[in-house]
Amino acid sequence: MSSLIVRDLFGGAITALTPANLVDASDLRQIPNTQEVFMYPDSSISIIVEILEKVEPLHFNDAIRFHFDSLAHDNTAVSATVDDVSVIPNDRGDDTPSAAVLSGIQSVRKFNQPTPDTVQILMALYRVERKNVDLVVTFNIPTQSNDGGAVGSQGLETAKSHFYSFVQSLHIVDYGLFI
Repeated sequence: MSSLIVRDLFGGAITALTPANLVDASDLRQIPNTQEVFMYPDSSISIIVEILEKVEPLHFNDAIRFHFDSLAHDNTAVSATVDDVSVIPNDRGDDTPSAAVLSGIQSVRKFNQPTPDTVQILMALYRVERKNVDLVVTFNIPTQSNDGGAVGSQGLETAKSHFYSFVQSLHIVDYGLFI
């Protein structure tokens, strides 16, 4: 299991604990300025941190479900199921918002495969009200895959642990990031 480090996101405007061995996708391909994308080196797990315009639903539960449904649409998911939605309060004393957290499953066909992959989605939403921004963190964890990148139960538990460490440690250092 990889040790966790404090990683600078968006040039240090945000920090969070991540596995030390993550691959920064921007080293491999073009990534929009509104995203940070990381990949696990030994599986098809990916982490996306995205700055989005605040969506209309005002309640945390509805807003995070909106983002989950939007992701399912973007993935052309065959099915998408929400298992749980909760809130992780920020009790550190800084002004980073609390996070709404969602756990769900999406069945996604990749590269026109006849059998869809099963992907555990772990998503966190931080509503930055004063900047009209939704900061969304998504861990995509394939549990059944056609390309061999799926994780077993131990890999899933490790990824879940990493997700909760990431979410609980995320700190918005510089609100100037959100123009």
